[in-house]
Amino acid sequence: MNYQEAYDYLAAHQQTHLLQFYDTLSRPQQESLLSQIDDLRLDRPQFQEHGASAQKRGTFAPLEAMTLDEIAENRTHYCEIGLCAIREKKVGAVLLAGGQGSRLGFSHPKGMYNIGKTRDLYIFECLIQNLLRVMEQAGASVPLFIMTSLDNDTETRAFLKAHNYFDYPADDIRFFLQETEPAVDENGKILMQAPDKLVLTPNGNGGWFSSIQRAGLLQEIVAIGIEWLNVFAVDNVLQQIADPVFLGATIDSSCVSGGKVVSKAVPDERVGVLCLEDGKPSIVEYFEMTEEMRTRRCVDGSLAYRFGVILNYLFRTDALMHTLESDFPLHAAHKKIPYMASDGTLVQPEKPNAYKFETLVLDMIHMQESCLAFEVDRSKEFAPVKNAEGVDSVATAQALLAQNGVQL
Repeated sequence: MNYQEAYDYLAAHQQTHLLQFYDTLSRPQQESLLSQIDDLRLDRPQFQEHGASAQKRGTFAPLEAMTLDEIAENRTHYCEIGLCAIREKKVGAVLLAGGQGSRLGFSHPKGMYNIGKTRDLYIFECLIQNLLRVMEQAGASVPLFIMTSLDNDTETRAFLKAHNYFDYPADDIRFFLQETEPAVDENGKILMQAPDKLVLTPNGNGGWFSSIQRAGLLQEIVAIGIEWLNVFAVDNVLQQIADPVFLGATIDSSCVSGGKVVSKAVPDERVGVLCLEDGKPSIVEYFEMTEEMRTRRCVDGSLAYRFGVILNYLFRTDALMHTLESDFPLHAAHKKIPYMASDGTLVQPEKPNAYKFETLVLDMIHMQESCLAFEVDRSKEFAPVKNAEGVDSVATAQALLAQNGVQL
């Protein structure tokens, strides 16, 4: 894209202010700016009206899960199916690690947070050790794809290398960058952070598969013969990854995806719930649930919408391919975002001033034809580290780790 092409494109979308400093830039800076503009997709309506990104939801209905008792009855059978798939190199793991630990008061990648008490024990270490146990059980390796962001990629790579990847085989690790979306002000104008740089923010956890493709790793996945990708979040230190029982149950069910769920502790627990939406698997966020949905009971007295997701999903690779051609819903979040004013000064806003856009993996579930809801014991598999104190905090995660025999 040259200058005139960029100008014409921006003019069609009322965004020519992005070129206001172009003549003051060096040639490399000009090329970088044009490249950023070339990557924009301004035909999407949210860049003219942030409200257009709001997702219109369908009709919800409860979705039954494979319960703990059912899983226990068939554990040996499911485990063997899963272990066989791992041994045949059909399974890969995807760690979503693009975030920072800012809510923990930690200005580094969240996975670098030291959760130990008497020894060093990092979040990355907890997750990798969990996966290594499965590899030892299977006697085979599991390729690990780690999604980083522009903000934390260099530090994440350096940290893991310095710790020898916590004994994970380096040849089985691949890194890829999370894609970004431009932030817009309240008038729909894309913000700039410098004369040659747009304000680009991570595009949420729903973009992981397209980011893998963009990084050139999809060809490798296909070449290896990986049929299943287990996607999981960085902040759950009890996350069981490439779990052969979960994998085997999902394969045996003939579903094209699966989601680990826990029974909600209380009706108002702030977790998304795996359910049906217009007859297809979906996730309803806690703030989207009506009072009737939150309190509805089954005949046995259990909550109808009780299976909360923990961001641990299985996707059959071939069933993901069509998502690369689909436009994900973009969810707008009103945030305080620093920006460069028209006079070139940097502004640090004191209140929310702009919108960032994110895709969510929950929308990827709704793009699948089927999904197995797989119940797990929350005391053994759900220890999120989201807050510095209180609910889902460092202290609660430490207590659960200790309860599961992990030395702190």
